[in-house]
Amino acid sequence: MAYIKPEQVLESMIQTGTRKSNQSIKHLLLGGGLSGALLAFATTLAFTATTQTNLGIIGALVFPVGFVIIVLLGLDLVTGNFALIPVAVLGKKTSFWKMIVNFFWVTIGHLLGCLFYAVLYYIAVTDMGNTPIDKNAVVQLIIKTAETKTIGYEKFGIDGQITVFVKAMLCNWMVTLGAVMAMTSKSTGGKIVAMWLPIFTFFAQGFEHAVVNLFVIPSGIMFGANISITEWWLWNQFPVLLGNLTGGFLFTGLILFLIYKNDNDFVKKNTAVFKKDYAKEA
Repeated sequence: MAYIKPEQVLESMIQTGTRKSNQSIKHLLLGGGLSGALLAFATTLAFTATTQTNLGIIGALVFPVGFVIIVLLGLDLVTGNFALIPVAVLGKKTSFWKMIVNFFWVTIGHLLGCLFYAVLYYIAVTDMGNTPIDKNAVVQLIIKTAETKTIGYEKFGIDGQITVFVKAMLCNWMVTLGAVMAMTSKSTGGKIVAMWLPIFTFFAQGFEHAVVNLFVIPSGIMFGANISITEWWLWNQFPVLLGNLTGGFLFTGLILFLIYKNDNDFVKKNTAVFKKDYAKEA
């Protein structure tokens, strides 16, 4: 499927990170908002599949649809940016400050998009609050998941904080690989298959994704979960954001940069030769 070699993938990572770091705040808010809503859509789809089949693995199998749409539309997902923009900083193509600005405004956009979808979803499944939710399997799963992701960690104290942080690192190791794997193919079909694998891997194992949680936890509160705003941010959202950043940067961005930097420099010095070779392979 028009495979792209790793040394060229690193160049694509740097270029993409540079482009994303130079976008306007308006662009970041709108793109982040749409991405948040799309990932929330994928989450309720996955929960629906899980409750209908009683198999969590089926929910994980369909969840990547949201990530695929986001990447193919070129939207911002802060968890993917946690690997791509730091690489552009390491490559001296953008600044540390621009990276922080991107992370902040895209996250705000995600929050707004997730809350917007949560309100619409609440209206849809409760008929504007006129239908009881006690027998709605998806809603009950949202509530249970939201409580597990917050007070479930709180009861373990510092051990809970460490656990949620590690789960967030493991999650974004795979999510950032999904963003990078999309760059290994020139065809749409190839990109979809390549992205699907790591996203399925993280969701199937219940790891912690900051953007998913920006939907699951507030919507759980909306449906009646016994969670406070403080518990949401202290026991999940803050440590998950930090864990996602750490995992995405260290395990994907930095490692790939260190592995392929010299190869990437060689490619850029021999651009004409490589273009000719890739044209033949394609």
